[in-house]
Amino acid sequence: MPKAEGSDAPATAASRSTEPKSKKTHRDTAYDSGKTSTGLWWTLFGLILITTAATRFYKLDQPDHICWDETHFGKFGGYYINRTFFFDVHPPLGKMLIGLFGYLDGYNATFAFEKPGDKYEDYPYMGMRAGCAIMGALLVPLSFLTVWEMTFSLPAATFAGVLILLDHGMLTLNRYILLDPPLLFFISASVYTTVKFHNQRHRAFSFPWWFWLSATGAMLVGSVAVKFVGVFVVFLVGFRAIADLWEILGDLSRPVSYTVEHFMARALCLIALPIVLYMGIFYIHLRVLYLSGPGDGYFSSAFQTHLEGNFLHNASTPREVAYGSLLTLKNSITGGGYLHSHMHLYPAGVGAKQQQVTTYSHKDGNNRWFIKKFNKPTPLWNSTDSIELVRNGDLIRLEHRPTRRNLHSHKEPAPVSRKHYQVTGYGENGTGDANDVWRLVIEGGAENEPLETMRHKFKLVHYLQNCVLSTTKKTLPKWGYEQQEVTCNPNLRDAAAVWNVEDNRFPRLPNVSFSAYKLNFFQRFFEAHAVMFSGNAGLKPKDGELTSRPWMWPINLRGQFFSAGEGVKIYLLGNPIIWWSNLVFMAFYLTLLVVKSIRDRRDIISSPHQKALQERALSACGWLYIGWLLHYVPFWGMGRILYFHHYFPALLFSSMMSGVVIDYLVESIPPLLPAGIRNSAYHLLVGGIVSSLIYRYCKTENHEPLRNLFDFLNSFHTIVLAFICLPRLPTA
Repeated sequence: MPKAEGSDAPATAASRSTEPKSKKTHRDTAYDSGKTSTGLWWTLFGLILITTAATRFYKLDQPDHICWDETHFGKFGGYYINRTFFFDVHPPLGKMLIGLFGYLDGYNATFAFEKPGDKYEDYPYMGMRAGCAIMGALLVPLSFLTVWEMTFSLPAATFAGVLILLDHGMLTLNRYILLDPPLLFFISASVYTTVKFHNQRHRAFSFPWWFWLSATGAMLVGSVAVKFVGVFVVFLVGFRAIADLWEILGDLSRPVSYTVEHFMARALCLIALPIVLYMGIFYIHLRVLYLSGPGDGYFSSAFQTHLEGNFLHNASTPREVAYGSLLTLKNSITGGGYLHSHMHLYPAGVGAKQQQVTTYSHKDGNNRWFIKKFNKPTPLWNSTDSIELVRNGDLIRLEHRPTRRNLHSHKEPAPVSRKHYQVTGYGENGTGDANDVWRLVIEGGAENEPLETMRHKFKLVHYLQNCVLSTTKKTLPKWGYEQQEVTCNPNLRDAAAVWNVEDNRFPRLPNVSFSAYKLNFFQRFFEAHAVMFSGNAGLKPKDGELTSRPWMWPINLRGQFFSAGEGVKIYLLGNPIIWWSNLVFMAFYLTLLVVKSIRDRRDIISSPHQKALQERALSACGWLYIGWLLHYVPFWGMGRILYFHHYFPALLFSSMMSGVVIDYLVESIPPLLPAGIRNSAYHLLVGGIVSSLIYRYCKTENHEPLRNLFDFLNSFHTIVLAFICLPRLPTA
């Protein structure tokens, strides 16, 4: 909130006692920070709040069917309500909030969320949509407040808020059950709290100083705990902290110990506090989701022992593996699946037309294999023969229980990884040929050491081809049911060629409890992250799926369908005037930066008014431009699937930056005109900009229902409104 002239406003240079006195910032020289009317400030801020609520909540229940990724995140939110464990590539906070919104609305997590287009019928979905819409709506006032704290210019703050308000891409993205609204909220809140903390630097170690520093750490946790891309705002805050420490270190009136105190405070609130909060979120996540669910198979066998309802929970099994045991083999790499086969054959042209062998992430009867000696049939469980244990270095065969075919490989290229050999199911009733023989090699095992359930990791080396059974984690085409490829890799050191026995059934051996294999919290915490990172990196587009590349995003080239079925169609696309203008204003900022550098080199003196404008604009735009770069450029190096909506965090920064640049232009151009028309030109320019944005917003077909609400703005009255409401250009 603005301070009146003569009050103890933080904008005064005298109050900034902890900064080097020889330096001035835009806040010291801002000519209008003390002249802004409190009433006008609250009037504009209130209008922005009302308009934001009107647009974000209007017909929020439409369409009344699942839109795009609501099918995932609505379902995941429900899992928190019924305590069911699941796997997702993103951290849990966003889904936890969605689950909380649904719980508060009385949702009982019984809706299936099967596919986009399914009707919600009588299920209470509005609580989840409303919760996300509230978080998305807060972006507008947060952008306003952030730019205000950076510039203390009411026009700049208003322009920034209006640009976020009138972008129908932002509107569309923030009305549905998605992770983007909480992600964007926490990113915006992180930037706002950082700027608020920076503006408390004249009151170091006071309560407000500690409050905003701690709030920054908490908001950073929220950003990263919703999606890992939230780490980009952590880098931005880190750069801001380094710049502040460098400035404090340069104050020769202070001892070095003063800089150390500032460093320790930032380390406490921006490193230690976020780590504790982040781990606390995962602790709650793992405690709440204690029931077995669809995501179990992505995690290690030891991890699954914690999940009630999973067959490994409180289960017992033989410690050693004996010949004749019925086994389930799990790949030991992060997110590895189960060794799996089924009746279907490889299609013509894909190696030998034999039975498919894959890895599959879900528990299934087709994951079970008998283990037998290479030269003997499968022993009967009711046999009275002596029990023979499987040992390190043994030659074995694996027989698929449902189909009675042996695990087999030969010198045919694998279906996807052509430099590997094909792995198939071969033979009949357990009888095959020499290509079914594998040597079992325990990792780090002693000679003749017995193979143990879960504890031992091992490789299966083909006896004839000298290749190792492996998974490439590459997805097979539809003929392979989009399961993952299994090959025999000639590279015997392949890290993906390690397996463990998860389930071991052999009634002639005594059982031991699986509780001995349980993990502590930290082990589960780190495994959960390894699985998420692996899953995130492995996201690839499906056949016919519409994706995009980073170069398309800033120019608003192609949007993204949210709902394309019958009835209401939702298409995510930005306001082209805003998006294209953002690029122009970024180019203007860079040009202004170069021009100012040249003028400074040549000792060209600007007027105090123009110098204050430039310092204010360049200071704010510099940090916003860094924020845009951090949230946009990294996507160029990502190999995973990308969508249009990934650009919206960067859009927040470019839109706030545009608000600052527009303010600079409307304050700089009119003074060049004759005094008689100066104020008229100022208001005409402002009104023209705002009315064009609103006109383009209301012309969008996606928001036909909003036209009546804003028809009064699509006229000359907008320009008149600018004359009445916006602050006049101060006279020299």
